[in-house]
Amino acid sequence: MEEDKNYPDRNSSHWIKFDARTAKVLKQSRPVDAPKEPRTWTGIIMGICNQLHVSLFAGLTGRLFLGGMGGIFVASLVSGTVLYGRFMKRLPFGSVRRDRAARLTWLDLHNLLGMATLMWATVVGFTGLVNELQTPLFGLWRITDVRQTLKPYANLPVPSQDHLSSVQAAFDTAAKAAPGNEVTGLSFPGSSFGSPVHYVLWTRGSTPLRARLFTPVLVDARTGELTGAYPMPWYLRFLEISRPLHFGDYGGMPLRILWALLDVVVIGVLVSGLVLWAGKRKITTDGRLRALGYELDRADEMPALAGGGR
Repeated sequence: MEEDKNYPDRNSSHWIKFDARTAKVLKQSRPVDAPKEPRTWTGIIMGICNQLHVSLFAGLTGRLFLGGMGGIFVASLVSGTVLYGRFMKRLPFGSVRRDRAARLTWLDLHNLLGMATLMWATVVGFTGLVNELQTPLFGLWRITDVRQTLKPYANLPVPSQDHLSSVQAAFDTAAKAAPGNEVTGLSFPGSSFGSPVHYVLWTRGSTPLRARLFTPVLVDARTGELTGAYPMPWYLRFLEISRPLHFGDYGGMPLRILWALLDVVVIGVLVSGLVLWAGKRKITTDGRLRALGYELDRADEMPALAGGGR
């Protein structure tokens, strides 16, 4: 991007965590030029799985492709539910016909597992689709709301440190501008994602539901006055709320284990569907429907007579 030329070292950030009472350094990130720590096999495997799951190692193209697959997955759940409603009119819910052909057993297992995980699979599939759109959605926000907000200050010079207002006062101003939020970070004037004359304070909600909803607050670094608080647009709020639903990380390890078990069940649905598809015989449509348990009306079996039955 054109604006990135002004910040060639934007990826070389370094953070330091201080004790606010004693100014003692508690923790800091590794410097960019420091020797890298040796990677473990666990880290390598998890990194590969993460990249495959998120983007197939194809960047934005891979994200959009997987988002499309998520949309198809949700559509398949809807169509499967419609078919299941008609199919189960003649069988009790949860029936598995083990005394019939193996194909019918696989079909019943497919239907049972699919209906048992329908709501969970729909939520995870749809939120996965939304999460894959994060790059274009954040890009849209950046070139619309953010750019319009910062445009009047884009060409102003960055003030020197001697002319900056109190950082603590900026924190207090941000707390008043976004009541109920807590300040999680601050960018000084001239940062690559901020304004040349503003402190940019990032705040987020203090409740579990609002903890992922960020509201940036601009405080004029020259005067200490509030410029404005800018809540995220609705589509980014929806994106952020969908993340814990997709990853199951809002309930700690017990919920993650439950999410993993449900993943295994859904994999069983996919495997049974592949078995049904691979074992499909070359028979007529009516014969295939009867093999799957449907009963056709006699009217449906009568061939149409040419000439209106003359």
